Amino acid sequence: MSIVDDLRALDMNDPGRWPMPIRMIAVGIAFAAVFAFGLYMFVIQEEKPQLDRAKQEEAQLKSTFEERQRMAANFDSYRSQLAEIERDFGAMLRQLPGKTEVPSLLTDIAQTALGAGLDEALFQPTGEIQKDFYAELPIKLRYKGSYHELGNFVSGIAALPRIVTLHDINIHRGDKASADELTFDVTAKTYRYLDEEAAGGAGK
Repeated sequence: MSIVDDLRALDMNDPGRWPMPIRMIAVGIAFAAVFAFGLYMFVIQEEKPQLDRAKQEEAQLKSTFEERQRMAANFDSYRSQLAEIERDFGAMLRQLPGKTEVPSLLTDIAQTALGAGLDEALFQPTGEIQKDFYAELPIKLRYKGSYHELGNFVSGIAALPRIVTLHDINIHRGDKASADELTFDVTAKTYRYLDEEAAGGAGK
């Protein structure tokens, strides 16, 4: 009788009557299945969180490496951009007057209003306010004139070589009967660059 015939003749309900070689093979298969199940449950399952963490760390390291590789590839571009930013910042600093230039700038503001045809009613600097590396000088202004003259004044302020900003703008009808006369209240702010010693004192 062949092995195939022996397997066909096996009584699945009575393994005790199987031939010895087949019983040994069946026990071996069952033992291997139990061993594989135990290996999965008690070894692989316990190590799985650590494996997942390792995979996550690998993905993070790969992402960090790719990002740094891109930064290294664009280093020359970043360096040129930094140099351009430094040039722009230097140009902006040069637009801030030094302490000795502030009086001339105040004169420029007054001359701009005069050139626009406005009548000055108030020109009141209120004292410097020191920031990190610059000082802010607010000036309360009040002028009287037509809408067109006010527009010329604002355009003239914008054209000054130094930085002057306008805040708290209030335009209302003047006291005269002329409907064309307006009163223009505004706070102009100019800025002064602080040298390192002054900036250090301001930050204390």
